[in-house]
Amino acid sequence: MSGDDSRPVHTRRQGLDPADELRAAGTLSRITIGSGADAEATWLATGYAVVRQVLGDHKRFSTRRRWNQRDEIGGKGMFRPRELVGNLMDYDPPEHTRLRQKLTPGFTLRRIRRLKPYIEQIVTERLDALERAGPPADLVELVADEVPGAVLCELIGVPRDDRAMFLQLCHGHLDASRSQKRRAAAGAAFSRYLLAMIARERKDPGEGLLGAVLAEYGDTATDEELRGFCVQVMLAGDDNISGMIGLGVLALLRHPEQIAALSGDDQSVDRAVDELIRYLTVPYAPTPRVAMEDVTIGDQVIKAGETVSCSLPVANRDPALLPDANRLDVRREPVPHVAFGHGIHHCLGAALARLELRTVYTALWHRFPTLRLADPGQEPSFRLTTPAYGLTSLMVAW
Repeated sequence: MSGDDSRPVHTRRQGLDPADELRAAGTLSRITIGSGADAEATWLATGYAVVRQVLGDHKRFSTRRRWNQRDEIGGKGMFRPRELVGNLMDYDPPEHTRLRQKLTPGFTLRRIRRLKPYIEQIVTERLDALERAGPPADLVELVADEVPGAVLCELIGVPRDDRAMFLQLCHGHLDASRSQKRRAAAGAAFSRYLLAMIARERKDPGEGLLGAVLAEYGDTATDEELRGFCVQVMLAGDDNISGMIGLGVLALLRHPEQIAALSGDDQSVDRAVDELIRYLTVPYAPTPRVAMEDVTIGDQVIKAGETVSCSLPVANRDPALLPDANRLDVRREPVPHVAFGHGIHHCLGAALARLELRTVYTALWHRFPTLRLADPGQEPSFRLTTPAYGLTSLMVAW
Protein backbone atom coordinates (compact mmCIF):
# COMPACT_ATOMS: atom_id res chain seq x y z
CA MET A 1 0.00 0.00 0.00
CA SER A 2 1.57 3.30 -1.00
CA GLY A 3 0.83 6.96 -1.63
CA ASP A 4 2.10 10.48 -1.05
CA ASP A 5 0.46 10.71 2.36
CA SER A 6 3.23 10.50 4.98
CA ARG A 7 0.86 9.57 7.80
CA PRO A 8 0.67 5.94 8.97
CA VAL A 9 -1.64 4.02 6.68
CA HIS A 10 -4.23 3.21 9.36
CA THR A 11 -4.74 6.93 10.20
CA ARG A 12 -5.59 8.11 6.69
CA ARG A 13 -9.02 9.62 6.10
CA GLN A 14 -10.88 11.40 3.30
CA GLY A 15 -13.25 13.92 4.78
CA LEU A 16 -15.78 12.00 6.87
CA ASP A 17 -14.78 8.67 5.32
CA PRO A 18 -11.88 6.23 5.67
CA ALA A 19 -9.29 6.54 2.90
CA ASP A 20 -10.07 4.55 -0.26
CA GLU A 21 -6.73 2.72 -0.04
CA LEU A 22 -7.69 1.45 3.42
CA ARG A 23 -11.01 0.12 2.23
CA ALA A 24 -9.34 -1.53 -0.76
CA ALA A 25 -6.72 -3.29 1.38
CA GLY A 26 -8.72 -6.43 2.09
CA THR A 27 -9.91 -7.65 5.45
CA LEU A 28 -6.37 -8.56 6.61
CA SER A 29 -3.20 -7.47 4.80
CA ARG A 30 0.50 -6.86 5.34
CA ILE A 31 1.63 -3.22 5.41
CA THR A 32 4.75 -1.25 6.27
CA ILE A 33 4.54 1.66 8.71
CA GLY A 34 7.29 4.26 8.62
CA SER A 35 10.27 4.37 6.28
CA GLY A 36 14.00 3.76 6.25
CA ALA A 37 15.46 2.53 9.52
CA ASP A 38 12.12 3.17 11.25
CA ALA A 39 10.11 1.00 8.85
CA GLU A 40 8.10 -1.71 10.55
CA ALA A 41 6.09 -4.51 8.98
CA THR A 42 2.73 -5.19 10.56
CA TRP A 43 -0.69 -6.63 9.80
CA LEU A 44 -3.63 -4.35 9.12
CA ALA A 45 -7.11 -5.67 9.96
CA THR A 46 -9.98 -3.79 8.33
CA GLY A 47 -12.75 -6.39 8.09
CA TYR A 48 -15.38 -6.21 10.81
CA ALA A 49 -15.24 -9.93 11.65
CA VAL A 50 -11.43 -9.97 11.73
CA VAL A 51 -11.23 -6.87 13.93
CA ARG A 52 -13.74 -8.38 16.36
CA GLN A 53 -11.79 -11.64 16.41
CA VAL A 54 -8.45 -9.97 17.13
CA LEU A 55 -9.77 -7.53 19.73
CA GLY A 56 -11.89 -10.19 21.42
CA ASP A 57 -9.10 -12.76 21.78
CA HIS A 58 -6.97 -11.58 24.71
CA LYS A 59 -5.55 -15.08 25.19
CA ARG A 60 -3.79 -15.14 21.83
CA PHE A 61 -3.34 -11.39 21.23
CA SER A 62 -1.56 -9.22 23.80
CA THR A 63 -1.72 -5.43 24.16
CA ARG A 64 1.50 -5.41 26.17
CA ARG A 65 4.18 -3.77 24.04
CA ARG A 66 7.45 -5.40 23.09
CA TRP A 67 10.35 -2.94 23.10
CA ASN A 68 12.69 -5.21 21.17
CA GLN A 69 12.71 -8.74 19.76
CA ARG A 70 14.24 -10.16 22.97
CA ASP A 71 11.23 -9.13 25.05
CA GLU A 72 9.01 -12.02 26.01
CA ILE A 73 5.80 -12.19 23.97
CA GLY A 74 2.91 -11.44 26.29
CA GLY A 75 5.07 -9.30 28.54
CA LYS A 76 5.62 -11.42 31.65
CA GLY A 77 8.43 -9.78 33.58
CA MET A 78 8.86 -7.21 30.80
CA PHE A 79 9.98 -3.65 31.52
CA ARG A 80 7.18 -1.06 31.40
CA PRO A 81 8.12 2.63 31.07
CA ARG A 82 6.69 4.95 33.71
CA GLU A 83 4.31 6.62 31.25
CA LEU A 84 2.54 3.28 30.69
CA VAL A 85 2.06 2.36 34.35
CA GLY A 86 -1.70 2.47 34.98
CA ASN A 87 -2.51 2.60 31.25
CA LEU A 88 -5.00 -0.25 30.94
CA MET A 89 -4.26 -0.69 27.25
CA ASP A 90 -0.76 -1.89 28.11
CA TYR A 91 -1.95 -4.65 30.45
CA ASP A 92 -3.17 -8.20 29.87
CA PRO A 93 -5.09 -10.35 32.39
CA PRO A 94 -4.71 -10.91 35.26
CA GLU A 95 -3.06 -7.47 35.75
CA HIS A 96 -5.64 -5.84 33.49
CA THR A 97 -8.51 -7.43 35.42
CA ARG A 98 -7.10 -6.18 38.73
CA LEU A 99 -6.58 -2.60 37.50
CA ARG A 100 -9.83 -2.27 35.56
CA GLN A 101 -11.72 -3.43 38.65
CA LYS A 102 -10.21 -0.48 40.52
CA LEU A 103 -11.46 2.01 37.92
CA THR A 104 -14.98 0.61 37.68
CA PRO A 105 -16.38 2.53 40.71
CA GLY A 106 -15.69 5.78 38.85
CA PHE A 107 -17.78 4.76 35.84
CA THR A 108 -20.95 3.29 37.31
CA LEU A 109 -24.21 4.44 35.70
CA ARG A 110 -25.16 6.05 39.01
CA ARG A 111 -21.98 8.13 39.06
CA ILE A 112 -22.31 9.10 35.39
CA ARG A 113 -25.93 10.20 35.95
CA ARG A 114 -24.66 12.43 38.73
CA LEU A 115 -22.53 14.21 36.13
CA LYS A 116 -25.53 15.02 33.92
CA PRO A 117 -26.40 18.40 35.53
CA TYR A 118 -22.79 19.54 35.24
CA ILE A 119 -22.60 18.43 31.60
CA GLU A 120 -25.78 20.37 30.86
CA GLN A 121 -24.34 23.41 32.66
CA ILE A 122 -21.04 23.41 30.78
CA VAL A 123 -22.80 22.87 27.43
CA THR A 124 -25.11 25.81 28.15
CA GLU A 125 -22.11 27.99 29.02
CA ARG A 126 -20.33 27.06 25.81
CA LEU A 127 -23.43 27.70 23.70
CA ASP A 128 -23.70 31.10 25.40
CA ALA A 129 -20.12 31.77 24.29
CA LEU A 130 -20.97 30.63 20.75
CA GLU A 131 -23.92 33.01 20.61
CA ARG A 132 -21.86 35.93 21.91
CA ALA A 133 -19.13 35.31 19.35
CA GLY A 134 -21.27 35.08 16.24
CA PRO A 135 -22.65 34.52 13.79
CA PRO A 136 -20.39 33.39 12.29
CA ALA A 137 -18.57 31.56 15.08
CA ASP A 138 -16.15 28.64 15.35
CA LEU A 139 -18.02 25.71 16.88
CA VAL A 140 -14.82 23.69 17.36
CA GLU A 141 -12.97 26.41 19.28
CA LEU A 142 -15.93 27.47 21.42
CA VAL A 143 -17.77 24.18 22.02
CA ALA A 144 -16.10 20.99 20.75
CA ASP A 145 -12.67 21.74 22.21
CA GLU A 146 -14.05 23.02 25.53
CA VAL A 147 -16.77 20.63 26.68
CA PRO A 148 -14.84 17.32 26.98
CA GLY A 149 -11.97 18.68 29.07
CA ALA A 150 -14.33 20.38 31.51
CA VAL A 151 -16.37 17.18 31.90
CA LEU A 152 -13.25 15.07 32.47
CA CYS A 153 -11.99 17.46 35.14
CA GLU A 154 -15.31 17.06 36.94
CA LEU A 155 -15.13 13.28 36.51
CA ILE A 156 -11.61 13.00 37.91
CA GLY A 157 -12.18 15.53 40.69
CA VAL A 158 -9.82 18.35 39.67
CA PRO A 159 -10.54 21.46 41.82
CA ARG A 160 -12.44 24.12 39.83
CA ASP A 161 -9.73 26.77 40.33
CA ASP A 162 -7.05 24.44 38.88
CA ARG A 163 -8.87 23.29 35.76
CA ALA A 164 -7.55 25.80 33.23
CA MET A 165 -3.97 25.07 34.27
CA PHE A 166 -4.62 21.32 34.43
CA LEU A 167 -5.99 21.24 30.88
CA GLN A 168 -3.14 23.40 29.58
CA LEU A 169 -0.59 20.95 30.99
CA CYS A 170 -2.54 17.96 29.72
CA HIS A 171 -2.91 19.32 26.20
CA GLY A 172 0.76 20.29 26.13
CA HIS A 173 1.71 16.75 27.12
CA LEU A 174 -0.49 15.10 24.49
CA ASP A 175 0.00 17.55 21.59
CA ALA A 176 1.92 15.61 18.93
CA SER A 177 2.58 18.81 16.95
CA ARG A 178 4.89 20.10 19.70
CA SER A 179 8.58 19.33 19.94
CA GLN A 180 9.61 16.36 22.08
CA LYS A 181 11.31 18.70 24.54
CA ARG A 182 8.20 20.84 25.07
CA ARG A 183 5.96 17.79 25.38
CA ALA A 184 8.33 16.25 27.93
CA ALA A 185 8.38 19.43 30.01
CA ALA A 186 4.58 19.68 29.97
CA GLY A 187 4.32 15.96 30.77
CA ALA A 188 6.63 16.28 33.77
CA ALA A 189 4.63 19.23 35.12
CA PHE A 190 1.38 17.36 34.48
CA SER A 191 2.68 14.33 36.41
CA ARG A 192 3.80 16.52 39.32
CA TYR A 193 0.35 18.06 39.54
CA LEU A 194 -1.38 14.66 39.40
CA LEU A 195 0.83 13.18 42.11
CA ALA A 196 0.19 16.19 44.37
CA MET A 197 -3.56 15.84 43.78
CA ILE A 198 -3.39 12.10 44.53
CA ALA A 199 -1.61 12.86 47.82
CA ARG A 200 -4.43 15.27 48.78
CA GLU A 201 -7.10 12.77 47.79
CA ARG A 202 -5.49 10.06 49.94
CA LYS A 203 -5.93 12.31 52.97
CA ASP A 204 -9.43 13.48 52.06
CA PRO A 205 -11.09 11.56 49.18
CA GLY A 206 -13.43 13.72 47.13
CA GLU A 207 -16.44 12.93 44.95
CA GLY A 208 -14.51 12.34 41.72
CA LEU A 209 -12.93 9.29 40.11
CA LEU A 210 -9.79 9.48 42.26
CA GLY A 211 -11.82 9.76 45.43
CA ALA A 212 -14.03 6.81 44.42
CA VAL A 213 -11.04 4.57 43.66
CA LEU A 214 -9.24 5.52 46.88
CA ALA A 215 -12.36 5.10 48.99
CA GLU A 216 -12.82 1.60 47.60
CA TYR A 217 -9.25 0.37 47.28
CA GLY A 218 -7.05 2.68 49.37
CA ASP A 219 -3.38 1.78 49.46
CA THR A 220 -3.74 -1.15 47.04
CA ALA A 221 -3.78 1.45 44.22
CA THR A 222 -0.30 2.94 43.89
CA ASP A 223 0.37 6.61 43.13
CA GLU A 224 1.86 5.69 39.74
CA GLU A 225 -1.17 3.57 38.82
CA LEU A 226 -3.53 6.39 39.77
CA ARG A 227 -1.46 8.90 37.81
CA GLY A 228 -1.61 6.57 34.80
CA PHE A 229 -5.38 6.15 35.21
CA CYS A 230 -5.84 9.92 35.01
CA VAL A 231 -3.60 10.29 31.97
CA GLN A 232 -5.47 7.50 30.18
CA VAL A 233 -8.87 9.01 31.02
CA MET A 234 -7.77 12.35 29.57
CA LEU A 235 -6.21 10.74 26.50
CA ALA A 236 -9.28 8.61 25.77
CA GLY A 237 -11.97 11.13 26.62
CA ASP A 238 -10.75 14.51 25.38
CA ASP A 239 -9.78 14.28 21.70
CA ASN A 240 -12.32 11.55 20.98
CA ILE A 241 -15.30 13.57 22.19
CA SER A 242 -13.98 16.82 20.73
CA GLY A 243 -13.63 15.09 17.37
CA MET A 244 -17.11 13.57 17.59
CA ILE A 245 -18.77 16.88 18.44
CA GLY A 246 -17.27 18.74 15.49
CA LEU A 247 -17.59 15.93 12.96
CA GLY A 248 -21.07 15.02 14.17
CA VAL A 249 -22.32 18.55 13.62
CA LEU A 250 -20.71 18.65 10.17
CA ALA A 251 -22.27 15.30 9.23
CA LEU A 252 -25.73 16.42 10.30
CA LEU A 253 -25.43 19.75 8.48
CA ARG A 254 -24.59 17.76 5.36
CA HIS A 255 -27.66 15.56 6.00
CA PRO A 256 -30.20 18.16 7.21
CA GLU A 257 -33.14 15.80 6.71
CA GLN A 258 -31.80 13.74 9.63
CA ILE A 259 -31.53 16.55 12.19
CA ALA A 260 -35.19 16.11 13.19
CA ALA A 261 -34.27 12.90 15.02
CA LEU A 262 -32.57 15.01 17.70
CA SER A 263 -35.92 16.50 18.72
CA GLY A 264 -37.65 13.12 18.96
CA ASP A 265 -38.11 10.85 21.96
CA ASP A 266 -35.20 9.48 24.01
CA GLN A 267 -34.96 6.34 21.91
CA SER A 268 -34.73 8.34 18.67
CA VAL A 269 -31.97 10.54 20.06
CA ASP A 270 -30.03 7.54 21.37
CA ARG A 271 -30.26 5.88 17.95
CA ALA A 272 -29.01 9.04 16.26
CA VAL A 273 -26.03 9.38 18.59
CA ASP A 274 -25.04 5.74 18.20
CA GLU A 275 -25.24 5.93 14.41
CA LEU A 276 -23.07 9.05 14.36
CA ILE A 277 -20.51 7.28 16.55
CA ARG A 278 -20.46 4.30 14.16
CA TYR A 279 -20.43 6.34 10.97
CA LEU A 280 -17.66 8.71 12.05
CA THR A 281 -15.56 6.46 14.35
CA VAL A 282 -12.96 9.05 15.38
CA PRO A 283 -10.39 6.68 17.01
CA TYR A 284 -8.09 5.42 14.26
CA ALA A 285 -7.11 2.17 15.96
CA PRO A 286 -6.65 0.76 19.46
CA THR A 287 -3.27 -0.35 20.78
CA PRO A 288 -1.74 -2.82 18.30
CA ARG A 289 -2.06 -6.47 19.30
CA VAL A 290 0.93 -8.81 19.46
CA ALA A 291 0.27 -12.45 18.54
CA MET A 292 1.38 -14.69 21.42
CA GLU A 293 1.31 -17.76 19.20
CA ASP A 294 0.77 -18.52 15.52
CA VAL A 295 -2.84 -17.60 14.68
CA THR A 296 -4.63 -18.49 11.45
CA ILE A 297 -7.29 -16.05 10.28
CA GLY A 298 -8.88 -16.99 6.99
CA ASP A 299 -5.99 -18.05 4.76
CA GLN A 300 -3.42 -15.88 6.58
CA VAL A 301 -1.06 -16.98 9.34
CA ILE A 302 -0.09 -14.32 11.86
CA LYS A 303 3.11 -15.58 13.43
CA ALA A 304 3.96 -15.32 17.12
CA GLY A 305 5.47 -11.91 17.83
CA GLU A 306 3.89 -10.16 14.84
CA THR A 307 1.67 -7.14 15.43
CA VAL A 308 -1.84 -6.41 14.18
CA SER A 309 -3.31 -2.91 13.85
CA CYS A 310 -7.11 -2.80 13.69
CA SER A 311 -8.76 -0.01 11.69
CA LEU A 312 -11.96 0.80 13.58
CA PRO A 313 -13.35 3.29 11.00
CA VAL A 314 -13.06 0.78 8.16
CA ALA A 315 -14.47 -2.08 10.22
CA ASN A 316 -17.51 0.04 11.03
CA ARG A 317 -18.10 0.68 7.30
CA ASP A 318 -17.87 -3.03 6.43
CA PRO A 319 -20.94 -4.37 4.55
CA ALA A 320 -20.63 -7.43 6.81
CA LEU A 321 -21.81 -5.17 9.64
CA LEU A 322 -24.40 -3.26 7.61
CA PRO A 323 -25.36 -3.74 3.95
CA ASP A 324 -25.31 0.05 3.40
CA ALA A 325 -22.65 0.92 5.97
CA ASN A 326 -21.33 3.93 4.00
CA ARG A 327 -24.67 5.70 4.39
CA LEU A 328 -25.51 7.79 7.47
CA ASP A 329 -28.99 6.90 8.73
CA VAL A 330 -29.73 8.12 12.24
CA ARG A 331 -33.08 6.31 12.21
CA ARG A 332 -31.60 2.81 11.96
CA GLU A 333 -31.44 0.45 14.90
CA PRO A 334 -28.03 0.35 16.65
CA VAL A 335 -25.59 -2.34 15.55
CA PRO A 336 -22.68 -3.87 17.52
CA HIS A 337 -20.03 -1.55 16.07
CA VAL A 338 -16.45 -1.33 17.35
CA ALA A 339 -16.05 2.44 17.78
CA PHE A 340 -15.50 1.84 21.52
CA GLY A 341 -13.33 -1.22 20.89
CA HIS A 342 -14.31 -4.78 21.73
CA GLY A 343 -13.52 -7.42 24.29
CA ILE A 344 -11.89 -6.81 27.66
CA HIS A 345 -10.55 -3.42 26.51
CA HIS A 346 -13.97 -2.05 25.52
CA CYS A 347 -14.06 1.62 26.53
CA LEU A 348 -14.97 2.11 30.20
CA GLY A 349 -16.31 5.59 29.43
CA ALA A 350 -18.69 4.63 26.61
CA ALA A 351 -21.81 5.59 28.59
CA LEU A 352 -20.28 8.95 29.53
CA ALA A 353 -19.32 9.62 25.90
CA ARG A 354 -22.88 8.95 24.74
CA LEU A 355 -24.28 11.24 27.44
CA GLU A 356 -21.96 14.09 26.45
CA LEU A 357 -22.75 13.77 22.75
CA ARG A 358 -26.47 13.48 23.35
CA THR A 359 -26.42 16.61 25.51
CA VAL A 360 -24.38 18.69 23.03
CA TYR A 361 -26.27 17.71 19.88
CA THR A 362 -29.75 18.17 21.34
CA ALA A 363 -28.94 21.44 23.13
CA LEU A 364 -27.22 22.86 20.06
CA TRP A 365 -30.20 22.42 17.75
CA HIS A 366 -32.69 23.41 20.42
CA ARG A 367 -30.79 26.66 20.88
CA PHE A 368 -29.96 27.24 17.19
CA PRO A 369 -32.68 25.54 15.08
CA THR A 370 -31.45 27.33 11.94
CA LEU A 371 -27.81 26.30 12.43
CA ARG A 372 -25.91 26.10 9.14
CA LEU A 373 -22.39 26.23 7.74
CA ALA A 374 -21.22 29.84 7.51
CA ASP A 375 -19.65 29.15 4.12
CA PRO A 376 -20.99 25.92 2.58
CA GLY A 377 -18.46 26.15 -0.25
CA GLN A 378 -15.44 26.13 2.06
CA GLU A 379 -13.79 22.76 2.71
CA PRO A 380 -13.49 22.09 6.46
CA SER A 381 -10.03 21.79 7.98
CA PHE A 382 -9.39 18.36 9.46
CA ARG A 383 -6.88 17.79 12.27
CA LEU A 384 -4.16 15.25 11.61
CA THR A 385 -1.80 15.31 14.62
CA THR A 386 -4.14 14.29 17.44
CA PRO A 387 -4.82 10.73 18.69
CA ALA A 388 -8.37 10.94 17.30
CA TYR A 389 -9.77 12.38 14.08
CA GLY A 390 -11.59 15.68 14.11
CA LEU A 391 -11.79 19.24 12.83
CA THR A 392 -9.49 22.18 13.53
CA SER A 393 -12.40 24.58 13.01
CA LEU A 394 -16.03 24.67 11.89
CA MET A 395 -17.51 28.09 11.19
CA VAL A 396 -21.29 28.10 11.68
CA ALA A 397 -24.09 30.64 11.44
CA TRP A 398 -27.79 30.69 12.39
